[in-house]
This record gives sequence, structure tokens and C-alpha cells, in this order.
Amino acid sequence: MQIRELSVPDAYEVTPRQFDDDRGTFLEWYRFDELEKATGRSVDLRQANTSVSKRGTVRGVHFADVPPSQAKYVTATHGAVLDFVVDIRVGSPTFGQWDSVRLDDVDRRAIFVSEGLGHCFVALTEGATVSYLVTDVYQPTREHGIDPLDATVALAFPDEAGELLLSPKDTDAPTLAEAAEAGLLPTWDAARAYYDTLRAEAGR
Repeated sequence: MQIRELSVPDAYEVTPRQFDDDRGTFLEWYRFDELEKATGRSVDLRQANTSVSKRGTVRGVHFADVPPSQAKYVTATHGAVLDFVVDIRVGSPTFGQWDSVRLDDVDRRAIFVSEGLGHCFVALTEGATVSYLVTDVYQPTREHGIDPLDATVALAFPDEAGELLLSPKDTDAPTLAEAAEAGLLPTWDAARAYYDTLRAEAGR
């Protein structure tokens, strides 16, 4: 597999090798050792989630308190989504910026989103099915969100998504500036310190 860091530090696109024959296709969509080699840190996966979404559904921007927060390894097992990672770490050189990866059942890419980063996707097809491996169980008191339509962040939702469908939870979420003012956002220093502990666990 090929792993490359995105323009938002500590987020990675993973492109697997696919092996096709007359029976179908085989691939390794997750390899802990390859991910650890690319990121220089340990990844302790503790929960698996799946969502099925109508075309146009937007989920996010979501994040959790650091530490431990919740890193995510995400892929689309059916259909297609455009997956966004947003740098919400106060003090980061790329604070407020985002990058995106198309996840679908053709190229079968995945994205790894480190702790402290915001995560969001929009479904590009009906019944888009997304599976997440995450590093902590769901802890509702530590979970937060940012309005995915925040004009300051300015996520670029493609026409392919059609009419956007958002939950009240996401539309009622604060803007990035409001979340920062309320002290909800992780800091660059706290996130980097936590990554350092994970690198130490990996012996790097």
C-alpha cells in the first residue's frame, strides 16, 4: 500500500494494492505496521463503526478532547464519499485549513485522521457505506462538533453530492471561531505532546 501525508499534518491518505482475478478482488485495507511506519506512532484501535448515508448526507465536522481524543481510520466499503480533514488545533501552522480524499469502492482508499483533527464527509452516492476504525470508544461528554457550513472553514462540497442533508446536531454546532472562543478546540501543543507519547510507545 501507498501512504502519503496530506496538506494537513498528521492526516494520511492510504491507497491499497488490489489483486484482481476471475473470482473478484482482494486487498489489505488496513495494516498496522505500514501505518505505524508512515506515521511514526502506535495506533491502538478500540472500536469499529459503520454508517450508511443517503446521497448528500454530511456527517461532521466532529472531534474529541485531547487526550485521548479519537483517531480514525476510515474507508468506504460501498459507494463514494468525499472525506474532509480539518485542522482545528489552535496554534497549528495550518489552523483552519482542510484537505480531502475521495473514498469509494473503486480505488478503495482509506484516510487516517490523527487525534485533535476535525473529520467530516459528504455522501456522493445513495447508500454510501463508510467504516471507521477508531482508537477510543465513544464518549459523548468529550465529543464536539463544528458547523460544516462555516464560511470561514469553507469546505468545498462537490455538485456530485446534490442537495446537502445535515442533522440538527451539526447545523447547531458552533463555528470554528465560536468553538475557539469557548475553549472547545484542542491545541497544537497538546496534540503534539500526545503524539509524542504514542511515538514513544512505538519506540520511535
